Amino acid sequence: MNWIEILRSGISTGTVLLIAAIGEILTERSGIQNLGVEGMMLVGAMAGFRVAFTTGNVWMGLLAAVAAGGLLSLAHAVVTIHFQADQTVSGLSLTFLGTGLALVLGEGFTGHTAPVIPRASIPLLSQIPYLGQILFTDHNLLVYFGYILVPLVAYYINKTRPGLHLRAVGENPAAADTLGVNIYRTRYIYTFIGGCFAGLAGAAISVAIAPGWYSNLTVSGQGWIAVALVIFAHWNPWRAALGGYLFGILRRFTLDLQGPRVLFGLANPFFFNTNLVFFLQMTPYVLTIIALIWGSSAARKKRIGAPAALGTPYQRGERGL
Repeated sequence: MNWIEILRSGISTGTVLLIAAIGEILTERSGIQNLGVEGMMLVGAMAGFRVAFTTGNVWMGLLAAVAAGGLLSLAHAVVTIHFQADQTVSGLSLTFLGTGLALVLGEGFTGHTAPVIPRASIPLLSQIPYLGQILFTDHNLLVYFGYILVPLVAYYINKTRPGLHLRAVGENPAAADTLGVNIYRTRYIYTFIGGCFAGLAGAAISVAIAPGWYSNLTVSGQGWIAVALVIFAHWNPWRAALGGYLFGILRRFTLDLQGPRVLFGLANPFFFNTNLVFFLQMTPYVLTIIALIWGSSAARKKRIGAPAALGTPYQRGERGL
């Protein structure tokens, strides 16, 4: 087993979680909690693969995935912002809706092949011993997009005026409103952006990480891991990147444990031991459940830095949208 290959593949797999988590961070920073990430990723994976297969152009597939995830997120925005429905219930409903749409619209595409996102190595950086082999060698282009995305989003949230408005809307929408920030428009915009990122993350699976369309197995619960990752990261893009890559490496490591008889020069205790392998495979999902339960109370959310108005509808007298 090549540990450099495990780490490199884990970085690639973790990019999916990173992109989805970044989108959810932006959405939740505006005060909207969207638990429909899984559904939006599925729709994005289906749309990306279907359009790439039909047109023969993977970039058209990515655009379709972004649009599909964004449009689906608008359903959640209308229900929670305009009609002020419970955000948890709406998010769960969005997951069911997205799953159903993906299964219906993806019918007949299982087992087909479509163009995939090109892979590349970064000149000079890929020559760095060990680190270059892991981070800058033979990755699909979305991995490098993830490297750029994290510092850009962190800078945007913390150092720009629109980012300040975003944080103000999530922390104290009434105060932001008095300063002239349009609360409803801001929440619509970032809910839509979060959906676009979720759609892109889904397409990253179907046209890059594990090319193909295999119904709900394509995403396989990674949307829920991304939601939990936001809590692990304390709504911080840098921590989300670290957590996403760690989860990705763990997922790849558990897959490799099922294969080689020799693990790092020693006899592999997991070879042919399906019980141990299944236990390791469920570890990310167990951690996801723990994170969601641990971060569910209002007091704990406040302590770990969640936006103060997260999940709370905003009302301004009788004013509508």
